[in-house]
Amino acid sequence: MRTRDILLSAAKAKGPMAAASEEQKNEALFAMAKVLIEHTDSILAANAQDLEAAKGHIGNVMLDRLALSKGRIRAMAEGITQVMHLPDPVGRVLERVERPGGLIIEKTSVAMGVIAIIYESRPNVTADAAALCIKSGNACVLRGGKEAYASNKAITDALREGLGKAGLPAKAVGLVEDTTRASSLELMQAKGLVDLLIPRGGAGLIRACVEQATVPCIETGTGICHVYVDAAADLDMALNIIYNAKTSRPSVCNAAEVCLVHEAIAAAFLPRLQERLVKERSSRGEVPVELRLCEKAAALIPGTPAGAADFDTEFLDYILAVKVVGSAGEALAHIAAHSTGHSDAIVTEDAAAAEHFLRAVDSAAVYVNASTRFTDGGEFGLGCEMGISTQKLHARGPMGLRELCTYKYIIRGCGQIR
Repeated sequence: MRTRDILLSAAKAKGPMAAASEEQKNEALFAMAKVLIEHTDSILAANAQDLEAAKGHIGNVMLDRLALSKGRIRAMAEGITQVMHLPDPVGRVLERVERPGGLIIEKTSVAMGVIAIIYESRPNVTADAAALCIKSGNACVLRGGKEAYASNKAITDALREGLGKAGLPAKAVGLVEDTTRASSLELMQAKGLVDLLIPRGGAGLIRACVEQATVPCIETGTGICHVYVDAAADLDMALNIIYNAKTSRPSVCNAAEVCLVHEAIAAAFLPRLQERLVKERSSRGEVPVELRLCEKAAALIPGTPAGAADFDTEFLDYILAVKVVGSAGEALAHIAAHSTGHSDAIVTEDAAAAEHFLRAVDSAAVYVNASTRFTDGGEFGLGCEMGISTQKLHARGPMGLRELCTYKYIIRGCGQIR
């Protein structure tokens, strides 16, 4: 089916979706989760096709993003049911004013309409995005990467079957069949058919959407995330946080890419960091983290000399850029110059330093003594997420149900004229 036809079908579905009751939407989500589990074998078979075709073309970390398992499919279904149990954002009165003449004005949350999502190699996004759109009363048009098309189609087929069983339009969830750049551009410029465009992927995709979209677009997620180890840090805590932020899943946007270390503790801390991330992982047969070191760090531990671009790179791999800084102020200046505004953290026992860091760092999520890996809709109690917005208008940080709604003013009168 042509991309335009998929958009037209979604546009027809947005009216019934906006009018659907909370009970109807919850019934649909329950059915979607159930059918997804029932289709596990066909989804895994489709995913095996994608994985076989992708081998040799993408790295192991990206293959992990693409891979599905029975556990990951169960997690997708659980994510849908978690969204089902969240409060319905549609119809929520944000503000209420009663004017002197008797007019009652209510600023009321309503569905956005048709939401288009362009994303890359993570098939779980298909289920997450569809669930959030259905719960928030929207239709969605999904455009995944070519490397995941078979997986995405199998998942979408299951979700649409669940929608139909609940009596909501199956075409409220559409999957773009054309995986060339032409379809992405068509979504970016589908004025009148797309109410909101959300890109989820690397810097190139996000830049293309921001520069070329003529429909409203949310700038999401390139994550050059920093962990600053302050002079007053608990070093054991810092090691645990950095280990988690870098190695638990390096291919995601909330993984740490840069470690800044105060020079007062660098000689004590960096050898322990190198031991934990490199030597211990190697001894266990795990992928060691490549440390890309500034000159001061390289004088203390072995590693790869940092290049000019290393502090501006989202590695999405077992690579960590390390810089020794002379003060908290230097750390803040570095973050201001190099952060993408996603997630940044300080590890410190100094309450004043922590509060200053929280105020000074202009990112969507700012942490004290915790891993950046928590920047996630599920971890923030939003259910699954549509993406991490790094802009400041409309939405910022993990995008859940409320961020997929707009609002309108509903005015009730009894004959007033002006």
